[in-house]
Amino acid sequence: MWLAGNSGPFQLQTLEIANTKAKGLKLLHISDIHFAPGQKAKVEFIAGLAETKPDLVINTGDNLGHEHAINAVLLALEPLLDFPGVFVNGSNDYRAPKPRNPLRYFQGPSKVSSSPNLETGRFTSELEGAGWLDLNNQSGSLNIKGHSIGFLGLDDPHENLDNLDSLSLQSKSIEGADLSVGVAHAPYLRVIDAFVAHGADLMFAGHTHGGQICLPGQKALVTNCDLPTKYASGLSAWGNQENESVLHVSNGIGCSIYAPIRLFCPPSATLITLK
Repeated sequence: MWLAGNSGPFQLQTLEIANTKAKGLKLLHISDIHFAPGQKAKVEFIAGLAETKPDLVINTGDNLGHEHAINAVLLALEPLLDFPGVFVNGSNDYRAPKPRNPLRYFQGPSKVSSSPNLETGRFTSELEGAGWLDLNNQSGSLNIKGHSIGFLGLDDPHENLDNLDSLSLQSKSIEGADLSVGVAHAPYLRVIDAFVAHGADLMFAGHTHGGQICLPGQKALVTNCDLPTKYASGLSAWGNQENESVLHVSNGIGCSIYAPIRLFCPPSATLITLK
């Protein structure tokens, strides 16, 4: 049984995906850090992920978990900023958390918060300044180990900031890429379907915390979006008549300071190797 909040124990999960378009690349997926001052074990875990020497870091948002978290989380991320990376924002990157009744998650996705705004621009500018691509409703491209990687990105779907109409132009801008990757914070079905429709080979999201409070065997009870609970974490296959894709949903590294409990759902990052 895992019973842990924001102090650990943290896991590095390792997975493999069969993909001949960018064979051999190592992708480190981090999400939902929800950082607050004083979380030293979380800092050590995140900084230590640099030892995996990823070819690419994919950050799917909710890095911030407190109004005074920016400097500390940037310090934790600093070793990872030496590697190529991309990121999108989650709602907690825009506003500080506030107390919620956890039972309301069983009534459906949480509502848009009216909490105080954070210095989101300063945080994202620091990531961009380090060379990471901002994919909030925009595309991007990287050449990694001779592979051209094209990215389709959306701003936080949980707060309805995602501009699905932008994906048509985004997909045109990355035509010819060896690998197409969709990146968003919250894995709403409209987002998954849109990424698949625009040719994404891989998709990455967070937001669910893997269910956070699960039954034994990490059986999620909620996802805080319309994604079915059986897809709350890990890999799953998606497709339509024309395209096939693989979605990875992260367990997340943290959780809200107002709900600092995980049950049968370890906080984790994931290292995915394309084989």
